[in-house]
Amino acid sequence: MASSSSRSLSMCAACVMVLVLSVASATAGSVRTSRFDELFQPSWALDHFTYEGELLKMKLDNYSGAGFSSKSKYMFGKVTTQIKLVEGDSAGTVTAFYMSSEGSNHNEFDFEFLGNTTGEPYLVQTNVYVNGVGNREQRLNLWFDPTKDFHSYSLLWNQRQVVFLVDDTPIRVHSNLEHRGIPYPKDQPMGVYSSIWNADDWATQGGRVKTDWTHAPFVASYTGFQIDACVCPATVAASDNARHCSSSAEKRYWWDEPTVSELSTHQSHQLLWVRANHMVYDYCSDATRFPSIPVECEHHRH
Repeated sequence: MASSSSRSLSMCAACVMVLVLSVASATAGSVRTSRFDELFQPSWALDHFTYEGELLKMKLDNYSGAGFSSKSKYMFGKVTTQIKLVEGDSAGTVTAFYMSSEGSNHNEFDFEFLGNTTGEPYLVQTNVYVNGVGNREQRLNLWFDPTKDFHSYSLLWNQRQVVFLVDDTPIRVHSNLEHRGIPYPKDQPMGVYSSIWNADDWATQGGRVKTDWTHAPFVASYTGFQIDACVCPATVAASDNARHCSSSAEKRYWWDEPTVSELSTHQSHQLLWVRANHMVYDYCSDATRFPSIPVECEHHRH
């Protein structure tokens, strides 16, 4: 769980559609890149941030990591950032990009990028928390070197599915299986967060390889911040969240359209390719941790 960022306690409702913090028509679906300071704010270790025009850099050293959070909470839509991960020896470090709600029964969607020794590949760990319960880790390597250039990482969330995307290629889908009695995250607004910190007790080869601080500072670079989602002011009862961010006879939101209710045929083929060629760990296949296969795994097989 990417829990190193500070989180404010707030409930949200009376949500209105925004496209990158600007009110737009409910049928619009375009996404614009925004400046970091329009959407986000540093949440800890402000002296570990560097701004170079549209480029943001966060560093980890032996004093502290760093993190930022969105200024608003959201319900349904898509969030994206472009990240260039720590170059060289990044063993022991974790760079995270994720969405999360508040409280012990929170929902959360995680990208966690696990550093490695020079020449060894980064691993991308994804996780899904529903009502405070996680333990749904998957790990994969990437089909490119994420330290050499910027690549986009996105979370698409609606009432039917959560999709993790890398350069618009789906790498994981968590489907709504409420009809089978499985809880789905659709009733809590979520903030958007990122952080970099030291996790050498588990991050690299199960904690066998520790952080080499002679290589510090470890720097993750960001650009291309995009949010196309339903923003939720903390003003009215939380029970109104889903209703105000869902399509009705009076309004239509792009995230409720049939084209994003499930993967297209092409996207399904992409996901199969990723799983066949780049998946290195799937909690659904871990009989040691789960002697009885988790119930959602039976229905999430692609």
